[in-house]
Amino acid sequence: MESPSFLPSSSPVPVGPPLLNWAGNYRYSTTRLAQADTTEQVREAVRATDQLKVLGSRHCFNGIADSTQQLLALGAAEQSISLDADARTVTVPASITYGQLALYLHSRGFALHNLASLPHISVAGACATATHGSGIGHGNLATAVRAMEMVLASGEIWGLSQENDGDEFRGAIVHLGALGVVTKLTLAVEPTFQLRQDVYENLPLTQVYEHFAAIQASAYSVSLFTDWQQERVTQVWLKQRLTPGAPLQHTPSDFFGAPRATQNLHPLAGLSPVNCTEQMGVPGPWYDRLPHFRLGFTPSSGQELQSEYFVPLRHAEEAIRAVARLHEHLRPCLQISEMRTVAADALWLSPCYRQDSLGIHFTWKPNWAAVSQVLPLLERELSPFGVRPHWGKLFTLPAAHLQRQYEKLPAFQALMAQYDPTGKFRNAFVDTYLGSSL
Repeated sequence: MESPSFLPSSSPVPVGPPLLNWAGNYRYSTTRLAQADTTEQVREAVRATDQLKVLGSRHCFNGIADSTQQLLALGAAEQSISLDADARTVTVPASITYGQLALYLHSRGFALHNLASLPHISVAGACATATHGSGIGHGNLATAVRAMEMVLASGEIWGLSQENDGDEFRGAIVHLGALGVVTKLTLAVEPTFQLRQDVYENLPLTQVYEHFAAIQASAYSVSLFTDWQQERVTQVWLKQRLTPGAPLQHTPSDFFGAPRATQNLHPLAGLSPVNCTEQMGVPGPWYDRLPHFRLGFTPSSGQELQSEYFVPLRHAEEAIRAVARLHEHLRPCLQISEMRTVAADALWLSPCYRQDSLGIHFTWKPNWAAVSQVLPLLERELSPFGVRPHWGKLFTLPAAHLQRQYEKLPAFQALMAQYDPTGKFRNAFVDTYLGSSL
């Protein structure tokens, strides 16, 4: 199968040191990388080129942030954070990571509603691609956005807010980098809180099929890890929010037939859990329990590939059964898979737009030749459920399928035409999946 230009390639490395993403699987199409430390420098960079994309923490696995002409990194010179305790909002620079923000908020008595598995990713990039945590009552990370500031193709500074801009605001939050360069975001916060994390092992898939809703409702955040072998979930991670002042509740030794782990575990069997957040029911602050990996450690060297697919929650059992049927195909190239739930939202390009969703995540071995053969099999099995992929991970679904899943795509195309009439922020990925707005 020939790979589109925004998927990993085995083509020769161009002359000069290449720019790579976090995993090292994607080589950007130019080595021209500028840094802007102020909003004025962002405006200058935007005005100076015909085509530009922003690189954040480089945690995307495809060419969503690629450019053939100019890449831009947002520096830390304007790392000012503004907390409005009365309004319960915080305004942050786009380049800040969730780990940096979490420490700031917790020290001042506040928290975010959720975090992704890794606290090392940038706030702006996560929101732009609808990255999420887990919990049936929680929307993805972008649902916390209350206002945003960006530099448009003209160099104009443009602001949008939930309060003043309604539907246009909901359309612009998950923007895939196609509208402008986001420089600031305002997020909703809440009082800080604590959680405990407990892990259970070897949950039979029959229990998942029969009690899926109850399992997902059993904690603030629930993650089911599996290698899709032997008809079982290898680990269940339950992150339970604690009530201030209340005594710590006894944890059952059994969870739907799965025994409670007797020691800290890594999602991948045999790996040391030293980089994972504390388990065994030990209470801790939200920022040190919601992610799977600890802030002070790099969870891996990035030697992996990732894919994720979302289906409506009403089809969860059928979708899980469909993936389980492929267990022999998955065995050679899969490291681990994780199932999480995400609440519906109103963000136009969110995979969870107007539907509570099940996200099925795949962490692959770093072998694109093998993974590229398995993805079409997965996508064929999940297509009857209106599957939507994570925008920043690996997939091979045809553009026509994706475009059918997003009823607000024509309205987003109109936003692209309004904000970026010359296509300055377009690239092969945008042109393929979002279609023409010119």
